[in-house]
Amino acid sequence: MDTQSLQAFIAVAETESFSLAGQRLHLTQPAVSKRIALLEDSLDSQLFDRLPRKAVLTPAGEALLPKAKHILSELLEIKTELASLSGDISGTLRIGTSHHIGLHHLPHLLRQFHTAYPQVKLAMQFLGSEAACEALAQGELDIAFATLPLEEHPKLDMQPIWRDPLSFVCAFTHPLSKMKKLTLQDLTQFEAILPEPNTVTFEIIEDAFKADGLSLQSALPSRYRETISMMSSYMETIKMMASVGLGWAVLPEHMAKDKDLMKLPIGPKHLHRELGVLQRKGKTLGTAGKAFLAILPNNG
Repeated sequence: MDTQSLQAFIAVAETESFSLAGQRLHLTQPAVSKRIALLEDSLDSQLFDRLPRKAVLTPAGEALLPKAKHILSELLEIKTELASLSGDISGTLRIGTSHHIGLHHLPHLLRQFHTAYPQVKLAMQFLGSEAACEALAQGELDIAFATLPLEEHPKLDMQPIWRDPLSFVCAFTHPLSKMKKLTLQDLTQFEAILPEPNTVTFEIIEDAFKADGLSLQSALPSRYRETISMMSSYMETIKMMASVGLGWAVLPEHMAKDKDLMKLPIGPKHLHRELGVLQRKGKTLGTAGKAFLAILPNNG
């Protein structure tokens, strides 16, 4: 069993395709097939069912997948630690980020880091904040940028970097835009476009309604949910849906400044979320990770 075979195995498992795995690894499909065959021979187990249009993990393959990821993760950490002993800033830095932070906060930092340390390979993954935290906790990332959980995570250290004020918004064509005095109770009479319920942002909004003795769910009538999904994990999608008048929404303040949106004079003052960087507790970052953290802005 070698690392190249494990990398091919993981790529096929995640893409369910030998050809797509080859594209990811910059290999031909026969080369990927050969690596999988060698791995199956060494383990004396069939890892994939080769169906006409996709490759599906067998029970043996499903058992191997998390272990294969763990092995490669451990090997990468060993390489990083050895590089750190020499003080060399190189190797691979695995960064997970939410789409919002990746689009609005990280580009200039990535550019700055890449200019200073071109020898470091940045392995970027765009994930939801909650998925990024989980991937980091499982050792699949070195650092993650996400909306910080409202409570401490048992496996992660959190450092706030950006305070992200939130605003209630709607389109200029929406009935709410004509109302001069608004309360959260008024909002519950209209459809809402909200983040997914399992997100920190949804929890923040929900807590604001609960503080007024209101249910946020009442802003999502079942009759409306049956015809169109009014939830999204992407702030850019929420902004688009609100801008065409499909409902009211809560957006980061800087995204609310749009010609098709108006901020509603409503809601708790200082409604915000904390965006920041997370690391695994008890894990020492390599020199590349430390160098990246060194260029981050101060809290706020």
